[in-house]
Amino acid sequence: MKTTLLLIAFFIGGAQIVKTQMHITVRNELGNTEEGVSVTLYANEADYEKEQNPVQSGTTDAKGIVKFKDLNAQEYFVLAKKGDANNFGGGEKTGALVANRINKVNIIIQ
Repeated sequence: MKTTLLLIAFFIGGAQIVKTQMHITVRNELGNTEEGVSVTLYANEADYEKEQNPVQSGTTDAKGIVKFKDLNAQEYFVLAKKGDANNFGGGEKTGALVANRINKVNIIIQ
């Protein structure tokens, strides 16, 4: 019964209804996940550099993960900050997201 309900939730008439999402895992330079990291998505490099017009923002959970939903299938610029640690100089731009999927990204802060 639970399986049937789950399938109905994701498929209606054979069409998948999962919206485009991105789950970002933030790690430190040692490879450990980081809780409490502020993560912001920007649609273009100019907004990223000026830190204006964010698409979405969130904070990593106890497992170092932040989830963004209802995104466009495009590339995003990611700004991750916690105290003096950030991802400047590497891992700032994602690849194009795959539509109607959960896209997973890893970010390193140092």
